[in-house]
Amino acid sequence: MIKYTEYTPDSIVQTIVEKFVDRAKMGEKKYGVTLDRVDLSIEDFIEHALQEHMDAILYLQKVKTMLKSNG
Repeated sequence: MIKYTEYTPDSIVQTIVEKFVDRAKMGEKKYGVTLDRVDLSIEDFIEHALQEHMDAILYLQKVKTMLKSNG
């Protein structure tokens, strides 16, 4: 694993890394666990990912609709 202190990413990568860290902190605060948890099955993790991706598709469709109505 590359230690974060050994690499200085460009501003875009830096922004995304910071967002991942912020999201991880928020998840731990909200749910009291990290992704190192062992109480969920592989199927549980797949289901969580499916739900997150469905949300993303809905958000993308909403933005597409907004862009069409503004254009």
